[in-house]
Amino acid sequence: MLVIRILCIGNSFSWDAVEQELVPLCAEQGIEVEIHNLYYGGCSLQQHAQFLLQDTAAYSHRVCTNDQSPMSNHQCRVIKDTITLRQALLNGEYDYISLQQASHDSGIRSTYEPWLTMLIDTVRAYQPNAQLCWMQTWAYSRDAKHPAYPRYHNNQQEMWDSIQACTRALTMNHSPLALIPCGDAIQRARNTKLGDTLCRDGYHLNYVYGRYTAACVWYEFLTGKDVRRNQYKNPQMTNQQRRLTQKSAHAANKKSR
Repeated sequence: MLVIRILCIGNSFSWDAVEQELVPLCAEQGIEVEIHNLYYGGCSLQQHAQFLLQDTAAYSHRVCTNDQSPMSNHQCRVIKDTITLRQALLNGEYDYISLQQASHDSGIRSTYEPWLTMLIDTVRAYQPNAQLCWMQTWAYSRDAKHPAYPRYHNNQQEMWDSIQACTRALTMNHSPLALIPCGDAIQRARNTKLGDTLCRDGYHLNYVYGRYTAACVWYEFLTGKDVRRNQYKNPQMTNQQRRLTQKSAHAANKKSR
C-alpha cells in the first residue's frame, strides 16, 4: 500500500497539528501516513537555519505511523534519538516537507529572510521531488499571556492580520510553496459557537478540538478529500464540535486553493 511520507521542520505548533489527530483521520479512509516531526520548542526560521549551518543534532525526532492492528484507526508514535536536519533530509524520499515560522515571529515580516530562502534551497537540493509546504500558524487567544504578545499590542486581530500579510508575501515570493492554512482554520473556528476556546494556554491548541482542527486542514491538503465526510473524531469531542471544526478546516483549504 502507498504510504504518504511527511517531514515537518517544526516546533510545538507542528506537534499540535500533526502528532495526535492526523494519523487517525487518514486511517478512517484507509490512508497510511508516515509523519516525521522535527521538534524543537519555539524554533524560528533563523534558529532552524543556524542548526542547519552548524549541523546540530537539536531536534527530537517524532515518528507517527498507522497502528498495524486490524480494524484500528490508532497510531504508533515513537520519539527517536535527536537528529540533525541534514540527517532527516537524507532519510529516504518524502512526499511533503513543511516549514513554518515560530508563533511569536509569524506576523513579523523581517524575521523571515534570509533564513526562509536558505532553508528552501537546502530542502530542494536534498529532496527535489518533495512538495514543499508552508504551515501557517495561528494567532494567540485574546487573553493570552505569551511574552511576545505585546509585539501585536495583545490584540488577536492585529496578530492574525499580520500573519496573513506575511503568508501572502512568502507564498508569492516562493512559488510553488503550497499553503497549509491551519491559522485560517483556527480563526474561522473561533468565529463559530466554539468561540475563542481552541487554545489550552493561550497559544498551543487544546487536546480535543483544537488539535483536531489543525489536523483536519492537513488531512484535506494531503488527500484532496473533503474532511466533512470523515467520520473520525476525538473520543472526547461532541458531534457539534466535529461538525464546526471540519467546516472551518474545509473553508480554509478551499480559500487557499
